[in-house]
Amino acid sequence: MSARILVVDDEAAIRETIGYALRSEGFDVEERETGEEALAAIGANAWDVVVLDVMLPGVSGIEVCRRVRAKSDVPILMLTARDAEVDRVVGLEAGADDYVGKPFSMAELVSRVRAILRRRELDRSATVRRVGDVELDMRRHTVRVAGEPVRVTSTEFRLLTLLASEDRPFSRREIMRHLWESSHVGDERAADAHIANIRPKIEEDPAAPRRLVTVRGVGYHLLAM
Repeated sequence: MSARILVVDDEAAIRETIGYALRSEGFDVEERETGEEALAAIGANAWDVVVLDVMLPGVSGIEVCRRVRAKSDVPILMLTARDAEVDRVVGLEAGADDYVGKPFSMAELVSRVRAILRRRELDRSATVRRVGDVELDMRRHTVRVAGEPVRVTSTEFRLLTLLASEDRPFSRREIMRHLWESSHVGDERAADAHIANIRPKIEEDPAAPRRLVTVRGVGYHLLAM
């Protein structure tokens, strides 16, 4: 069964071009034009990836991302302007898993979608990892902290699996290489946005973290409590 992908962009030419490229790769694709239409489609159907433009009429792509994240961990790939760093950071903070800057090649976008799907499948095929009271069920793609379930995005889950893989701090570059599965990692500060999203979910006091700590001059370390 082919992966189901929702493409949301208010520009018909871009939407149709992306849809054509993904269908040519064997994916099952549907297209929507507005944020309202995207929310209705996501609420009514199961998707494997959502390709979401930041700039949408009515409900923005950022707001769509926030609302979806409150209920679902479906992977979201955001489309941003190439030079709009603030959109990329805000998108990641809203819960996006990855982004592609416009203009982009269709080969790049298809590659990013395949990487998201591949990472999700690999995560589901493994077992359980534990660091202190943080438990990652790799098969079910779930997280528990002190025995309580915690909702995370697929990218946040993958970041936690990296941090749980070794008892040491990981640099921003290592984190982004792991998330993007590439030696080219773009803006390494995107790692900070992901960490900032995870901390409120696993820390009693995100302002004074005890599980996911910053190692000054090095990066981030997941500690056993």
